[in-house]
Amino acid sequence: MIVTRGLTKRFGPVLAVDQVDLDVREGDRFGFLGPNGSGKTTVIRMLLGLVFATSGEIEVLGKPIPSRVREVLPRVGALVEGPSAYGHLSGRANLALIDAAGQVGLAGIDGRPVRKYSLGMRQRLGLAAALLRAPRLLVLDEPTNGLDPQGIREIRDLLVRLNEAGTTVFLSSHQLAEVEQLCTRVGIVNRGRLVLQAELSALRPVTGRVIVRSPDADRAAAELNGQVASRDGDQLVVTGTDPAALNARLVTAGLRVIEIRPERSSLEDLVLELTGPGADRIDRDAGQPGDHPPPATGDAP
Repeated sequence: MIVTRGLTKRFGPVLAVDQVDLDVREGDRFGFLGPNGSGKTTVIRMLLGLVFATSGEIEVLGKPIPSRVREVLPRVGALVEGPSAYGHLSGRANLALIDAAGQVGLAGIDGRPVRKYSLGMRQRLGLAAALLRAPRLLVLDEPTNGLDPQGIREIRDLLVRLNEAGTTVFLSSHQLAEVEQLCTRVGIVNRGRLVLQAELSALRPVTGRVIVRSPDADRAAAELNGQVASRDGDQLVVTGTDPAALNARLVTAGLRVIEIRPERSSLEDLVLELTGPGADRIDRDAGQPGDHPPPATGDAP
């Protein structure tokens, strides 16, 4: 669905994107991750033909970009760098132009002009616009920005349904917990370079510890004295044991077990390990590749 080869973008002396080789396959729910200023949005803008690459190749839906962008974009839904709408019109007037509104939780919208919408409502409107043509590929840049936890879950469930119906999802987000629940593959960029691209399931190895949730946490902690590494309410992290054997031990002791599973390394730990501090942190070595580029005057087609 998306293939890039040696994709590179310079803004004057700033190397914003450096030899990126993306491979997003049909049916993926692909998470595109990295700190602020790592080049994620620049890559997305190049994929959509909004910014020209300095060098390299791009294919979207099997067509070269930007030369065939007019054929590709009608089959692509996108939300990049925040939603746009006619601010002077009411929500109803805007939604008359966007028939996907009901999918994103705006079916009962009132007559307020869009300029008075909250950020979350604007975000839902932008998602509706992205879904207008039932796209084969959905490209989203921070789609849950401004949404409350319930709204985030609604959008996640919507994206899963769309994916199961045949839409490939390419998602850039800082909500790593959401990416863990939604995405099947991830790519991580740092300072303009793609430092990792793989199946998400392969990137979170077991730690050798077991997570247990029990309403009898106090008694469980006493039973497992010396093996409990940490505790948070009814959840215990237990060292050096097999989940099946641990479950049998607790049940034999008359303790109730709500959940038991191997502990896995988090996506957050992996991203921090590969990227370090974000590019919006000001240190002495400022001006490194992947920093925020200056405005691209005249760069879009």
